Amino acid sequence: MTGESRQAADVLAGTRRLMVVTGAGMSRDSGVPTFRDSLTGLWSQFDPQELATEQAFRANPSRVFGWYLDRWRQVRDIEPHPGYHALTQLREWLDWLTVATQNVDGLHATAGNGNIIELHGLLSAFRCLDEGHPYDSAKLQEIRVPEDGAFDPPECPQCGSPIRPGVVWFGEALPADAVQRAWSAADECDSMLVVGTSSIVYPAAELPEIVLAKGCPVVEINPTATPLSGLVSVSWRERAAVALPALVEHLISATARVQ
Repeated sequence: MTGESRQAADVLAGTRRLMVVTGAGMSRDSGVPTFRDSLTGLWSQFDPQELATEQAFRANPSRVFGWYLDRWRQVRDIEPHPGYHALTQLREWLDWLTVATQNVDGLHATAGNGNIIELHGLLSAFRCLDEGHPYDSAKLQEIRVPEDGAFDPPECPQCGSPIRPGVVWFGEALPADAVQRAWSAADECDSMLVVGTSSIVYPAAELPEIVLAKGCPVVEINPTATPLSGLVSVSWRERAAVALPALVEHLISATARVQ
């Protein structure tokens, strides 16, 4: 390891309580399309705002539900890249590792990481609009969607409310329990790793600011510069799938020598 990779490993070498914050760049290496990347083909005529608010869903539920159903089908069979598995492996060598993610694809859980905070919800956690009753996504597996992509959402078997995806839409607050857990983890960690996020979407972008303010190291992994880059201990210009396995291998080796 040389350059930024060695700097990152040296900065995090003594950590025992690591918080990891991930964004769209983490998922992209597994082939998950970003929010705007998904607006291709028959969806390219729409602005994302037209498909990501409660008002849009109430105005045209078949269009909005059809798009999210299409997006869910795109991501449900995607496998986590080696970076996800590296974080799961690292968890066994630390006192604790908490992942706070802005992604809604569930890949951290698929990779076996058990301490995950899903700040923007989970695409597969379908629920009813009015009462929040959970809805089994298995019931959506075999649905045939018309060529125009629109599909009327099923009704909640408990209250008759239309079913919506489990994501946080524009204009909605983040889940209160996720916010509480994330901010507590930022207070308790002794270092932070920020991977694949633009660091411009609040309130999630506030998490590294909390860690920096208490004087703890923050390492950023991102192929491009962000507003956070000039503030962190190390800003490593690399993709998550490449950087994380190398970094974790080094950290585990260092921890094993200490023990």
